[in-house]
Amino acid sequence: MPFHGEIVDFFKPSRNTQTAVELGTRFREACITKGIEMPGGLSGKTALVTGASKGIGRGIALELAKRGCDVAINYHSDRAGAEQTAREVEALGRQTLLVGGNVGVLADVANMFQEVLSAFTGLSILVNNAGAQVWKSLLELEETEWDRVINTNLKSVFLCTQRAGRHMKERSGGRIINIGSGCNKIPFPKLVSYTASKGGIEMFTRVSAVELGPYGITVNCVAPGAIEIERTKLEAPDYAGTWAPLAPMRRVGVPRDVASAVCYLASDEAEFITGQTLYVDGGLFTRGPWPYPMD
Repeated sequence: MPFHGEIVDFFKPSRNTQTAVELGTRFREACITKGIEMPGGLSGKTALVTGASKGIGRGIALELAKRGCDVAINYHSDRAGAEQTAREVEALGRQTLLVGGNVGVLADVANMFQEVLSAFTGLSILVNNAGAQVWKSLLELEETEWDRVINTNLKSVFLCTQRAGRHMKERSGGRIINIGSGCNKIPFPKLVSYTASKGGIEMFTRVSAVELGPYGITVNCVAPGAIEIERTKLEAPDYAGTWAPLAPMRRVGVPRDVASAVCYLASDEAEFITGQTLYVDGGLFTRGPWPYPMD
């Protein structure tokens, strides 16, 4: 890729006080401004992101758009949020489509895919991001609450992957990325339905990768750790201050961290990676109990 002098300048020693995250952001923005396709570019591809009204879903939709994707934005109840995501995607010069529907309901999923495939020439990337959680202990959780979380988080992944897989099989390939969680690895107390659903997503990812691989379709899981978004800020008075000291990287994540991993797995660079779970957690769930000082 030919680099413009202005972009190369971002990496000169005089700028070495900036963090890698800041440099990466400036690099992406410069590529967009100069009309240069950055490494891992996704120009000409179309993506569907479920639950993209805000938070991680919005971050994924925007990063895909920055890298050249047209993006279909699914929402259930938050149309205003989805419209804001759409405006930001369009501001990046990409086409977008709003598709409402409950991704845990077969009829809604069928209608959603019909709309997407009618509006775009095809679907290259599916990101199963829609999620819900209920904070209750195992002994207090209601059946309806269990069903809502399982349907939104896990059944939706089955329904959308099945529809996308059938379409991608005819197109000889595609990328499916499922959004997991740190509770893919360890149990989260008082989030029994959420933990069960995310654990199910990981095994669903593996079996889907095995079955869909012969058709050129990769299926992977991205498992975020402590990511600061609208929802998680409600979990603690100081969410970042609570979680950052526990992570080896000493910070919480932001939606862009997750979105960058999704874009990598959606790119040609990851064409031989499938059935994997990539943890985006700053090392948070890598370390276990350790009673001795670290320094």
